[in-house]
Amino acid sequence: MRKSLACFLESRDNNFNLVRFIAAFGVLLSHSYALSIGNNATEPFKQLVNMSFGHIAVDIFFISSGFLIANSLFVKKDLANFLWARFLRIYPGLFIAVIFCVFIVGAFFTSYSLIQYLTDAQTYIFLIKNTVLFFGEEASLPGVFESLPWSGVVNGSLWTLPFEVKAYCLLVFFSIAINRLLIWSNGALNERLIYLLIPLLGMLIYITNHFFTFLPISYFASEDFRLYSLFFIGTACYIFKDYLILSERIFYPILFTLLASSINTELFFVVYNVTIFYVIFYIAYIPKGWIRGFNKYGDYSYGIYIYAWPVQQSVIAFIPGVNVLELCVYSFIGTMFISYLSWHLVEKKALKFKGKIPFNFKKS
Repeated sequence: MRKSLACFLESRDNNFNLVRFIAAFGVLLSHSYALSIGNNATEPFKQLVNMSFGHIAVDIFFISSGFLIANSLFVKKDLANFLWARFLRIYPGLFIAVIFCVFIVGAFFTSYSLIQYLTDAQTYIFLIKNTVLFFGEEASLPGVFESLPWSGVVNGSLWTLPFEVKAYCLLVFFSIAINRLLIWSNGALNERLIYLLIPLLGMLIYITNHFFTFLPISYFASEDFRLYSLFFIGTACYIFKDYLILSERIFYPILFTLLASSINTELFFVVYNVTIFYVIFYIAYIPKGWIRGFNKYGDYSYGIYIYAWPVQQSVIAFIPGVNVLELCVYSFIGTMFISYLSWHLVEKKALKFKGKIPFNFKKS
């Protein structure tokens, strides 16, 4: 099969639910090593390529998001509806998860008295910052999980969500700015090349700074810079969807090169960063048949991602000395149950309000 990425966008029959589910499970698996002993040094994948599976899973989320969110923005061409849809996908499920962390997990496991816990300012800093996201995430609640191997962190997975939300805002900003720039240049500039330049420059700086730490601003080596670059790689893939060919003649050589490069961690770092986007989109759109049956079960990836960490910490608190395999199994069962409820009772119901903006943003 040899088709451009654009050929697959008209249908929602794809494997993104499965790809994101595997990525979310990868985060849970990776954290099982880290949380059970206090660091992820023993994770097999990290030992092999110096990159945890959780790291790769987050990359999958951001590249996929950059692509799908760009499709949502540029197809609808309605900023108000776009922002409302993004709010509905992120915030209702997140709000319930934060409530769960504060008033169930935190209230149960805190070493403080319940009155002390509920009147401590840190409790409400956690609640507000993790609900709003624009001011970053807050990891700790007073007296909660302080004696565990990864001490004091109630929900460490939330750290990526502020960057996700800010990436949406950056995409809107760039789309408006590029549109104005094109009008100003009277068509002299190429829109596609501008969108391509953003992630290429970002990833080039990130990779360069990995090997040569001479850049004067350490931000270029930071996680947020990497995540924004990955998001806009996904966006660039959407912009070049007519030219990005999905073919097994391209996919299998890329996959072989990626696997072969694992013999050297630095080589793998480079090959991985320049090929992972193609692997994601090929797997998301090409395999068909029984694998597509996964879509009928729902999208549990977000629920797994935002609930796994507090569930894992709870398991460790209940079963001191729990090993990695046991932690992974027990926490996956618990997280899946909560994620099922989150999808069917909160997230899915919230998404029904897409296109039903509660306020009229248009001038009368």
